[in-house]
This record gives sequence, C-alpha cells and structure tokens, in this order.
Amino acid sequence: MLDSDRIAEIIIAEIRSTVPELEAQPITRADSMADLGVDSIERSEVILATLEVLGLKVPMVQLHGPRNIGELADLLHAKSKA
Repeated sequence: MLDSDRIAEIIIAEIRSTVPELEAQPITRADSMADLGVDSIERSEVILATLEVLGLKVPMVQLHGPRNIGELADLLHAKSKA
C-alpha cells in the first residue's frame, strides 16, 4: 500500500512525463496542475496514467474537487484503501 506522499510523487512524475516543459520546474503537493499550466486534457492524461500505475479503477467524475496535487494524492490514497 502506497502512502499519500508516494502517490503525490507518482502524480508529479506523470505531470513531468505529460508536460515535458515542466521537467525542471519544482513541483510540490501544494501546487495545482492548473496553476502549473497543465491544460484539462493533459490533467486527464496525468490522472489516467497515475490510476494505471496505482492499479486503480476510479470514475473520473469521482476525482473532481481536489484543489492541488496533495489533495488529489490524498483522495487517490483513500480510494486505494476502499
């Protein structure tokens, strides 16, 4: 079972993979993908890739609400325990 911080690291790695221009930019749990300039299609790609890495099947509609990477990681962590 991965903890929330590890899930955040996976999300950040997927952001860097999806949006290469963010490769060198510091990204933390407090950052939102929108504030980083990740568009809605790229955000969906990041979330889907993260779900795949985690082996989770969660409807995208259940993943709206988190305001930053940390909140998204916390939500995915909670879903992984459910």
